Amino acid sequence: MITVKDVEHVAKLARLELTEEEKQKFTTQLGDVLKYVDQMNEVDTSNVEPMAHAIDFVNVMRDDVVKYEETKEELMMNAPDEENGYFKVPKIN
Repeated sequence: MITVKDVEHVAKLARLELTEEEKQKFTTQLGDVLKYVDQMNEVDTSNVEPMAHAIDFVNVMRDDVVKYEETKEELMMNAPDEENGYFKVPKIN
């Protein structure tokens, strides 16, 4: 059972300032959530296989295949300015 002290402790950890009304409200709400979780614990799941997703998940990404690799010279043709084989950019202050 959740108490007002529990709510105050969690609020302190989260650095929240709660009014007395909010403390009472959250005590009730958190208690209700835990009651619902207890209800779910009563469900027999012994014949249910563990799963990572609610639906079957298939990797739909394509194979990573290099089709064309540009040479350094081709890449440097795009450089607005170049020095010693590197892109030269304006200094940032």
